[in-house]
Amino acid sequence: MTSTHTESSVVMNKFEVLHPFMNERLRRLWAGTEANAIGRGGITLVSKATGLSRACIRTGIHEIRQLANLSSSGNSVSTDVQSNVIRQPGAGRKLVEDKDPSIIFALEQMLENETAGDPMSEQKWIRSSTHQLSRRLDEKGYKASPETVRRLLYKMDFSLKANKRRQIHTNYPGRDDQFRFIETQREAFSIAKFPIISVDTKKKELIGEFSNSGRTWSRQAEEVNEHDFPSTALCKAVPYGIYDIVKNSGFVVVGISSDTPEFAVDNIIRWWEMKGQHDYSNANKLLILADSGGSNSYRSHSWKLCVQEKLSDRFGLTVTVCHYPPGCSKWNPVEHRLFSYISMNWAGKPLKTIGTMLGYIRGTSTTTGLTVKAFLQERKYKEGKEVSKEMMKQLNINFLIPNPKWNYTISPR
Repeated sequence: MTSTHTESSVVMNKFEVLHPFMNERLRRLWAGTEANAIGRGGITLVSKATGLSRACIRTGIHEIRQLANLSSSGNSVSTDVQSNVIRQPGAGRKLVEDKDPSIIFALEQMLENETAGDPMSEQKWIRSSTHQLSRRLDEKGYKASPETVRRLLYKMDFSLKANKRRQIHTNYPGRDDQFRFIETQREAFSIAKFPIISVDTKKKELIGEFSNSGRTWSRQAEEVNEHDFPSTALCKAVPYGIYDIVKNSGFVVVGISSDTPEFAVDNIIRWWEMKGQHDYSNANKLLILADSGGSNSYRSHSWKLCVQEKLSDRFGLTVTVCHYPPGCSKWNPVEHRLFSYISMNWAGKPLKTIGTMLGYIRGTSTTTGLTVKAFLQERKYKEGKEVSKEMMKQLNINFLIPNPKWNYTISPR
């Protein structure tokens, strides 16, 4: 977690605690103090964390400096800083809800239609962000910025709840050459109008009354188990994602068994039968972008054998596989163009059942047109299937330079 991210979280948490007890003047003085203490970039950081405008924070900084000068020199200042006046007479625009009180009702109606989680509970969770709610209000004829929506949500007793996830990025020798090679392959397949998919297994999730990373707007934080003991889970869900780069569409299969190479290839087959062969009816080639580890590891003999037997031979497809170097999985498109939006959609919301998880995955969308389909895979997969040297010799595989271990093409036999 970066220091900037940490500072933003600290400021946001402070603001949530103090906000109900501060008037407008105290808010800007407090925000100005925080921004001043952070230094360079403080105004931007505090503005994003609190929703207060940059102009408001600048005013707070100015007033704090005046107060400091007044205290040190004993000189008076010709502003209202010395008094209890919150705002100069006649200053400021009327609040949106004062000009049109019906905006509160419109926002309430939107929130009523966004119930998530347990349908039998009175707990209501908001799926949309403040930006999305702002756009939807605009469609209904109400002008309200994301900052205004944030303020209205606070006024309606909503606040952000939950925690954040830590991510670590590492470098690996030779990765630059691999990135360039992947780019050339993507360009070649795109020009030829062949399908390009990015695949990976998302973080496994315990299904049950467990906490979930992230934060969501709610009137009250939902209670979950104090400890995440796997033994108390209904099951452990294994979401395998397939992201179609050309079509900007996601296809997620949630397994309840082991994350094996056979499981991974079966999911790709399911995508090909339900989507791929219809969207690319004339295609006889497929490009797969994958991480270097996991069920689709470049070291896995079982992965290559399953691609040969179950995908290439069965469907007559010439399959080219390019692996991202170790430590570079976050560059895999499925991570930041599919999984990240799924995580945001269920952030801070307990995944109590498999149905709940599938619902959140299917409900994931973006302003750029992302659509996601999700399915359950109930088949049990066994780990540790051995692949003999003789079986590997029978593969119709061609390793590609400059990094043969990460790049290869498997053709029908």
